[in-house]
Formats: sequence, C-alpha cells, structure tokens
Amino acid sequence: QVQLVESGGGLVQAGESLRLSCSVSSRTTTFSNYAMAWFRQAPGKEREFVAALNRGGGSTVYADSVKGRFTISRDNAKKMAYLQMNSLKPEDTAIYYCAVHRYPFASPSVDLNEYSPWGQGTQVTVSS
Repeated sequence: QVQLVESGGGLVQAGESLRLSCSVSSRTTTFSNYAMAWFRQAPGKEREFVAALNRGGGSTVYADSVKGRFTISRDNAKKMAYLQMNSLKPEDTAIYYCAVHRYPFASPSVDLNEYSPWGQGTQVTVSS
C-alpha cells in the first residue's frame, strides 16, 4: 500500500516562489520504478495536469501554463518528489496533488486516470 503526503503549500504574493514536497511511503512498492506527477484543482474546476517525470527524473513533461516557471524533480533515495514553483500567478491558486503512476516502468503521462494513488493535497494561494 502506497501513501503520499504533500507539504509546502501556503499563501504568497504574485511573483514569489514555493516548493512543494511529496513524501511517498510503501512497504512493498519500489518508488524508483514509477513515474510521478503533480496535478492541481482550482475551486469549481476540474483537476488538471501540471507536471510529470519519469522513473529516473531525466524526462519531464509540463503543462503549457507552467512551462518555464515550474520544475518537477525527485529523489528516489529519499522517496520524495518536488515541485519548485517560481513567478507564481494568481491563476496558479489551487490545491496541488502528487500522484504515482499506476504501472511500473510506464512513461510519464498527462492523463490523471493513469495515476493512483494520490496524496491529500496542499493548498497554494497566490494573491495579486
């Protein structure tokens, strides 16, 4: 059973930065075998893809809305994933979730249905 816990959210002003962390715990799953992703959900909107990376962290995918501002990374030894968010905008306000791909050795995907389990989310609020 895999459990994910996000942290690092908060209230910031536009233009500032935040670093989200995702801690992964599992007794049986080898974290380094799975692609990871971050998604977000704003009030009244559907959950949307933000960023994903492959098992080794060398291949990444970003949503156009965050490309050049956000950086996804991972530390397999620590079973951690991160999302560095720079130049934040009010439209980045949302609950941010990390997720593990359903299948080992799969490529990172933008489809939320390919990810399970999920963390409980961390709130990011950007004021103008």
